[in-house]
Amino acid sequence: MTFTHWQDRSVIVTGGTRGIGLGIASLFARQGAAVLLTGRDEETARAVADDLARSTGGRVAGLGVDVRRPERIEEMAAEAERRHGGIDVLCANAGIFPETPLRDMSADDLDEVLDVNLRGSILAVRACLPAMERAGRGRIVLTSSITGPTTGYAGWSHYGASKAGQLGFLRGAALELAPHGITVNAVLPGNVRTEGLADLGPDYLRRMTGSIPLGRLGETSDIAHAVLFLASDEASFVTGQTLTVDGGQTLPESLDAFAAPAGP
Repeated sequence: MTFTHWQDRSVIVTGGTRGIGLGIASLFARQGAAVLLTGRDEETARAVADDLARSTGGRVAGLGVDVRRPERIEEMAAEAERRHGGIDVLCANAGIFPETPLRDMSADDLDEVLDVNLRGSILAVRACLPAMERAGRGRIVLTSSITGPTTGYAGWSHYGASKAGQLGFLRGAALELAPHGITVNAVLPGNVRTEGLADLGPDYLRRMTGSIPLGRLGETSDIAHAVLFLASDEASFVTGQTLTVDGGQTLPESLDAFAAPAGP
């Protein structure tokens, strides 16, 4: 919980129709912010926004945006300004994680992941800059991952590259934008209970839960609260940083490290 007056804030959440993005959009809406959430499909985005507005009593709008298309991202920024009077927070969350072994990976497979996860994040930040610069302040929060920046997983090498690339981008962007009062940070989720994770099957979920010291998968609300902090006034002196939210998953050097130390 932060003490920021969210009722005065305009928030964009890309990839906000499901999973972590929906969790982020839901929390901001409950806090009273004006939220524009996006997804690739216009009808789905509008339906999710309408449901969220009804359930939270908040101001939520939906827009169909393919983050691979620069013109649609520019339209997204313009729509947020038109509807909500500006852009205070950008949550660049849109992402995909198809499993593709390296030996089977085509150039198109690679391009799609990099275009959505990395290029799409950069283009979204660029589109929101004019509004934030005019206001003299802004918060940008990228949804990265532990996979790539911290860990690796077979079959997701292109995904890991895209997420590591986001962090290289955020450090340079944080330096460029600091004079304008704009901060750029990232959350690095571990394994979070989402529709995408459920698609990987019960065996995967059991193995992943067993690798987390806190003994459970993350919830979308765990990530959303981390994003809320980084977007708040209370985080005004935090920029160019990453916040890992993984239940301790990246702490042990092996499963043996989970064992409790012997007593005296």
